[in-house]
Amino acid sequence: MKRLTKKKALTLVKELDAFPKVPESYVESTASGGTVSLIAFSIMAILAFLEFFVYRDTWMKYEYEVDRDFSSKLRINVDITVAMRCQYIGADVLDLAETMVASDGLKYEPVNFELSPQQRLWHMTLLHIQERLRVEHALQDVLFKAALKASPPAEPQKEDSPSHLNACRIHGHLYVNKVAGNFHITVGKSIPHPRGHAHLAALVSHDSYNFSHRIDHLSFGEAIPGIISPLDGTEKVSPDSNHMFQYFITIVPTKLNTYKVSAETHQYSVTERERAINHAAGSHGVSGIFMKYDISSLMVKVTEQHMPFWQFLVRLCGIIGGIFSTTGMLHGMVGFLVDVVCCRFQMGMYKPVKEEAHLNMEENKQTPVPTENYTQ
Repeated sequence: MKRLTKKKALTLVKELDAFPKVPESYVESTASGGTVSLIAFSIMAILAFLEFFVYRDTWMKYEYEVDRDFSSKLRINVDITVAMRCQYIGADVLDLAETMVASDGLKYEPVNFELSPQQRLWHMTLLHIQERLRVEHALQDVLFKAALKASPPAEPQKEDSPSHLNACRIHGHLYVNKVAGNFHITVGKSIPHPRGHAHLAALVSHDSYNFSHRIDHLSFGEAIPGIISPLDGTEKVSPDSNHMFQYFITIVPTKLNTYKVSAETHQYSVTERERAINHAAGSHGVSGIFMKYDISSLMVKVTEQHMPFWQFLVRLCGIIGGIFSTTGMLHGMVGFLVDVVCCRFQMGMYKPVKEEAHLNMEENKQTPVPTENYTQ
């Protein structure tokens, strides 16, 4: 009984075979079939090779969530060159709560405002990258990957002549509260005041005012090598002495998560505005450089993703099976059409059914019926 049960089970399994084997004596190999097979195998190899490169590539996924971290400090990274002597200007931050932030982390370095040929070439390259970033937003993903996998870019070396130091380079970093604020550079050193702060501008002559400036770098949060901020490379030349430059900045907290590095930084967008200060014409204000920033309540999570290995295998099987089935169907259809065109329409091989039946009837009429003589 057990043997009969096993035989029935094997018979049932054989009946469910979806891949029946054809005896080799029933298989006919043709030159056309071999040609199609070579073409199919070549296409399979090329597509599988390209699919491997797709599997190796990564992409950035963007997600948005509410930023719940308001207690931590925000770092401001500054590197600005102003066309005034260092003893005439001062830089500080005043937040929304009228809290003056100490600027101990900033350094004032006397430099020459004009760039050397090597520095000008580096500056023009930076401006070209900024222009391409405004047109092709997908380059930001490339910068994210390069920043986390490549070495930091070299700082431009400034070859200044000691006898002609007509500018001041303000560089360093500050830690401020995560609230809206105003980072500004204006005439005179800042001093504390019960109602905020003030600058000693009365001791500086108006003829020495010149707020032409160049922003080599301005970023917020952790400094990540390779990331290019929107204001990097910005250069403004003041047409007159009393001039105000304003930058309205919206900061977006950003978390970068990749397979190698995880970092928390900040991106920002900026709107620029400038105007001349002329009290007689009704244009009031203070000459200087003012960067008013505000922090968004939304956080952007940028995650580097990779295709899973099982998905790569599924796509590879789809490529191989699809090409194999498609070429088989195309070969069968072409063979059928060739047989119809070349064989059925040959001379004497194809005749209409009605014409053939009419000819057979005429032949039967013309053919004499043989008679037999019977003798009794």
